[in-house]
Amino acid sequence: MRSTLSNARCYHFRMRRAGYVLAGGQSSRMGVDKARLLWEGEALLDRIAGEVCAAAGSVALIAPPGRYPDFRGRIYPDLRPGCGPLGGLETALSVTRADWNLVVACDLPRLSRTLLRRILDAAEASKSDCLVPVSGGRLQPLTAVYHRRCLLTIRRALDEGLFRLTEVLSRLDCTRWDVSEEEEALLWNVNTPAEWKILLQLDKGCQ
Repeated sequence: MRSTLSNARCYHFRMRRAGYVLAGGQSSRMGVDKARLLWEGEALLDRIAGEVCAAAGSVALIAPPGRYPDFRGRIYPDLRPGCGPLGGLETALSVTRADWNLVVACDLPRLSRTLLRRILDAAEASKSDCLVPVSGGRLQPLTAVYHRRCLLTIRRALDEGLFRLTEVLSRLDCTRWDVSEEEEALLWNVNTPAEWKILLQLDKGCQ
């Protein structure tokens, strides 16, 4: 897997914003590693990392050690393996040097840097603990922005054995941010071969 981040300034120092891609899942329903699926000739992980980096100014990966040896960027293993996305979010907020942290799953092929920048801008303007897009009436907590102050609440939830990210949001000052109808398709994620096939067919039909 060859990263496409060489053209972006993706430094990791004390900054206002940072970006993280979660790629620690098992992709059990897909049957293969979703991050390695090819979208327009590029590995899904590389494409999403590039968009996140362009929007946030940096990108790092939350993933098991050795899974993506060709990724040209920082990789952090989960502090609590097996705790799902909430564990990945805890890890990101533990290592970040930024106040506002864009956290994105690795299974969103159509994601765009333009939308991600808008989400980051809205998060900073909100001054909330986190800003979570709402698409099709559903919260999208894995395309969201979290202030580093969320870490303590997330850590406590995990200590209590709470692993559902949507439940933890109720403990935070969370701003819900409505996505336009035109942007909803950018937040489509894929979990199964059937969903992947449909998305590829839709994308081909739009060309």
